Amino acid sequence: MELGLVGRTAFITGGGGGIGRATGAILAGEGANVALIDISTEALEAARAEIEAASPDARVWTGLCDVTNKESVASAFLNAAEELAPCDILVNNAGFSRDKYMLKMSEDDWDDVHNVVLKAAFHCCRAVLPGMMERNWGRIINMSSMAYHGTKGQTNYSAAKAGLIGMTNALAREAGAFNITANAIAPGLVATPRLKARPDYQKLEQKSLSLTPMPRLAVPEDIAKAVLFFASNLADLVSAQTVAVTGGR
Repeated sequence: MELGLVGRTAFITGGGGGIGRATGAILAGEGANVALIDISTEALEAARAEIEAASPDARVWTGLCDVTNKESVASAFLNAAEELAPCDILVNNAGFSRDKYMLKMSEDDWDDVHNVVLKAAFHCCRAVLPGMMERNWGRIINMSSMAYHGTKGQTNYSAAKAGLIGMTNALAREAGAFNITANAIAPGLVATPRLKARPDYQKLEQKSLSLTPMPRLAVPEDIAKAVLFFASNLADLVSAQTVAVTGGR
């Protein structure tokens, strides 16, 4: 089935991580140009090699960027557009958690998580929206989390991910007249390489499995498939939506 992605250009923040890498691979496999944006050269090089091995004809660009800094975003996005094409599909995937109970959480713990999860999405959306509006087409896909419901020990992360959903819904209503959709994805626990490296991974896995109807954790490719749907022509009239990818949890 033709999904309408051939020749489209996707910018993916956090592109060197597990979900970003899987997203780049699945979009490249459908004929999209892919710009991977991250703060780690090593992660970007590994992601690019993996995508090009799977899709030898893919056009892949990688660039270092501090997504919390609007000048860094502007520079990276300009370079990506010059190398590939202007952004048609923005995947705001950059993010991390810094878990502590609120009374033990520093102001920096709060600000750092919000800056990467929420403020960075603001910078990235503002960078691509004028071009999308001019071309009268665009897809914005924000990576939230089931933590938006509120998770003990994650007040910073939960608040940022909930804010991202609110921003997504508001943006969908602002940009809809320009044929731009905005949607969010809320994964549960995802078995990324970073998660598997945690010393408490097995404990987290068993707890999640005990609460999940389906008999496994999500893997990055499961999240990438949801991105693919929102980016494709299957979702032409789907906007202001949040899809949970959790195995029914």
